[in-house]
Amino acid sequence: MRVAIQLSAEAAPWRELVDYVVEAERMGVDLCWVAEAWGCDAASPLGYLAAKTERMLLGSGVLQIGSRSPVLVAMTALTLARMTEGRFLLGLGASGPQVMEGLHGTPFAHPLGRTRETVEIIRQVFADGRVKYQGKHFELPLPGGDGKAIRLSQPPNPDIPIYLATLSPAMLKLTGAVADGWLGTSFVPEAASAYLDHLAAGAASKGRELSDIDICQGAEVAFGDDVEAMVAQRKPGLAFSLGGMGSAGKNFYNDAYARLGFAEVAERVRRLWVDGRRDEAAAEVPDEMVLATTLIGTEDMVRKRLRAWKDAGVTTVRLYPAGETLEDRITTLGRALDLMP
Repeated sequence: MRVAIQLSAEAAPWRELVDYVVEAERMGVDLCWVAEAWGCDAASPLGYLAAKTERMLLGSGVLQIGSRSPVLVAMTALTLARMTEGRFLLGLGASGPQVMEGLHGTPFAHPLGRTRETVEIIRQVFADGRVKYQGKHFELPLPGGDGKAIRLSQPPNPDIPIYLATLSPAMLKLTGAVADGWLGTSFVPEAASAYLDHLAAGAASKGRELSDIDICQGAEVAFGDDVEAMVAQRKPGLAFSLGGMGSAGKNFYNDAYARLGFAEVAERVRRLWVDGRRDEAAAEVPDEMVLATTLIGTEDMVRKRLRAWKDAGVTTVRLYPAGETLEDRITTLGRALDLMP
């Protein structure tokens, strides 16, 4: 498996984060994904990191579809590919109604169709710089106006890989059909078929194999002997995913965990969270759910879970090393690298 790390530019002082990425590259990490949710944007940090790294791949994990026009996404990707000298990966995601409507003021409608058309436009621009498209959700140039079809002035680059962050069956099938990689989350290796079967079906619809898709999965990694305490510390975060990542009526993470075999737990936690009973919601999260979705515990436990991830089909593991300080996170990352199968 390749090893990736993930960065949120607002998570710590910027200089510290840069030192972390540079040291991770020196340690042999293959890839750094930069997140974009409701904190810092992803493109700006990626441009800076392009000048501070030499070998490591750099990816947007993820740019939110709907917060930028498809052509602006393509322009940004082409620019970052130039700045990194070919080391950039474009990660895209539809996000959800809370972020798109609450933060960006963009309707969260038809995510499947909009994602498909966005990828089609981006690939067209990557291939030859043309900006001409007629679809259900996008028409370029805008009909009825004075604009005419134009071509970007920067050179095309059809080799930029596109990754999609998806969870629902329909979006997973789209990923298998059109993407170079899948940025997954809420992953349980023992129930990997809940995701991989849909990815494989999508790939087959276009004459592809599942092996043509980089399966990139992420989890926190942490080491310790007091496993009970480590699990307890992580229950509130998982409760937030089940209850707070979305609106009261739609939570894609909750739906994903339900398909992984945690339907009853996921629904109980969601109801408690929405009702404002956050501590009770966290208490409802079972220990086995935390252990199934993370890489925490003793070195032997983490080694076995990494092997389970690889055996399940993960080709790139995305690590979130625990630690209060930069030194702590680097130490955790180094221990995890030593255990990679």
